[in-house]
Amino acid sequence: MRKTLTLLLGFVFISNYISAQEQTEAPTISDRTITTAVPFLLISGDARASGMGDQGVATSPDAFSQQWNPAKFAFAEIQNGVGVSYVPYLRELVTDINLGVLSYYNRLNEKSAVAASLRYFGQGEVELRETPDQQPQIVEPNEMGLDISYALRLSERFSMAVTGRYIRSNLQIPTGNNDATAANSIGVDISAFYQSEEIAYGDFDGRWRGGINISNIGPKIKYDDSGQENFIPTNFKAGLGFDFILDADNTVGVYGEMNKLLVPTPSDTNGDNRITNEDDWYNESSIGAIFSSWSDAPGGFSEELKEITWSLGAEYWYRESFAFRVGYFNESEEKGFRKFLTLGAGFKYNAINIDASYLFSTAKAVTNPLEGSLRFSLSFNFGENYNEY
Repeated sequence: MRKTLTLLLGFVFISNYISAQEQTEAPTISDRTITTAVPFLLISGDARASGMGDQGVATSPDAFSQQWNPAKFAFAEIQNGVGVSYVPYLRELVTDINLGVLSYYNRLNEKSAVAASLRYFGQGEVELRETPDQQPQIVEPNEMGLDISYALRLSERFSMAVTGRYIRSNLQIPTGNNDATAANSIGVDISAFYQSEEIAYGDFDGRWRGGINISNIGPKIKYDDSGQENFIPTNFKAGLGFDFILDADNTVGVYGEMNKLLVPTPSDTNGDNRITNEDDWYNESSIGAIFSSWSDAPGGFSEELKEITWSLGAEYWYRESFAFRVGYFNESEEKGFRKFLTLGAGFKYNAINIDASYLFSTAKAVTNPLEGSLRFSLSFNFGENYNEY
């Protein structure tokens, strides 16, 4: 579908970032919503995690663990896995904005694993014209992330991983004054994962899991030499999960997760009642922001808490063949107002896994870009089996 809403849809992320810095009135907490470049890196890229409220840092390993916690690959039960996922975006407005994910992992031995993934966010065809009668120029803005991970078990129950990522963002509008080259950056993830033994609790057995991932640690991204630098979405996530192993056929996993962007809170530090790139927050280094972002909100500790999102999720498995999932995601009204309920289901037959999920927005004042979207994932597992339990 061809669109003339060029700036509204094709470049929605960049325009959101710039508009947050062009306040002409006294800034409020809502003006200090944290936005970054290349936010597609944070979109849930698989249906299993999406069905549990967009969380996966402490869930069991699968072919899509690369986005959530690559350290989980060291605990994968099957040697190899390939995953393909499709995520429609802004489906109620357009039909050609989509996120595609391709992921692969290989457990090398009892202690280590490698993995790689490709994320491609296509924003469809956009018509550029100055007058209604002018022959339009067609462009296809897109963004891409390519990464590779290495996971290592440091003990029988604990592993860590490091990930390197190449980021390419091709959103520049071609004009006579620039060559519309894509912006590039790099990022690094550091993650950890813990999985306990199966523990007897009277009428049922149980298993604990926990995970942490600091993702997209890297330099700011810039679209042209004269333009401003934008933070990439450096993010901290931590989660805890517990499996209720009721019997040989029935297992229920419950999970909780929190996330915080490790980039500065936009603030009016020079007192001119405008939040711009002349304020101190803009000049903070990407590495320094990892530490300062925990205490830089002008509203103090209460505002810092509002910058933390949280989610709860559950997953029921019957005979390791059929799964039902539910989740809830919450973000402060003053920091983005994403609130939604998710449902999901999964089917496993031999080496094939098929997953689907659906999102219901519970924030009436804000339309979720994924409202009304059905997400699908397909994965294949093959090779040697590892007995982790």
